Amino acid sequence: MAAPAVEGAAVTALRAVLHRVRRAAERSGRSAGDVRVVAVGKTKPVSLINQVYDAGHRCFGENYVQEIVEKAPQLPEDIAWHFIGHLQSNKVKTLLTAVPNLDMVEGVDNEKLANHLDRAVSNIGRQPLKVLVQVNTSGEASKSGINPSDCVDLVKHVKLGCPNLEFSGLMTIGMPDYTSTPENFKTLLDCRAKVCEVLGMAESQCELSMGMSGDFEQAIEIGSTNVRIGSTIFGPREYPKKI
Repeated sequence: MAAPAVEGAAVTALRAVLHRVRRAAERSGRSAGDVRVVAVGKTKPVSLINQVYDAGHRCFGENYVQEIVEKAPQLPEDIAWHFIGHLQSNKVKTLLTAVPNLDMVEGVDNEKLANHLDRAVSNIGRQPLKVLVQVNTSGEASKSGINPSDCVDLVKHVKLGCPNLEFSGLMTIGMPDYTSTPENFKTLLDCRAKVCEVLGMAESQCELSMGMSGDFEQAIEIGSTNVRIGSTIFGPREYPKKI
C-alpha cells in the first residue's frame, strides 16, 4: 500500500517546485514561463516518472545513458528528454538512436564530443540537436566542463562548425555543498556576456542552465532559464545496495 503514497508525493512535490519557481522568477522580474523545469528521474522507476507526466509535466532528464535508453522507449513520445552531464563520445550513437525525442544535451565540454554529436545527428537524419556548452565554474578538477576562458572558442566551434547542432546556451554544475554557488552562477553569466558579444547574439538567445534541488531559487534570481530538479520532486536517489 505504500507505493501509491510515494507516487502521489512526487506530484505534490512537483506542484510545490513549480510554485517556488514562479515566485523566484517573479522576484527576478520574469514569469514562470521564462524558466524550464527539468524533472530528473535518476534511479527512479518509469512508473514514478509516469505519475509526474500524468500531472502534465513534459520535460525530463537523466544523467546516465544506460538509464535514459532504458526508460525513454517505455514512456510517452511527447516527452522532451534532456541528457545532463558528462557524455562519453562512444555512447553518442547509442543515445541518439535509442531516444529519438532527445531534446537537448547538457552539456558539451569539448570539440571531440561536439563533432561526434554533429556526425551522429547527420547520420540518423533527425532534426538538429540542441546543446548547451558545459562550463566548469567552480574550478574543481572532479567536475566536467570547459574552463571559462575557453568557453567562447568551444561555442564558436559548435555554432559555426557543427551544422547539425543548435547552440542553445551554457550550463554549469555548482559545488555539492553550495558554498560558492553565487560566484559559480555569476561566472556563467560572465561567460554568456562574452559569448554573446563575440558572436553577436542577444543574451535572450543564450540559455543559462544552472540550479538544482538545493539552490534553484537562487539560480533563477540570478538569471537561470533552466533548472534541473531531481530529489526535491522524486525523493532521495535509490542506489543499489553494495553486497
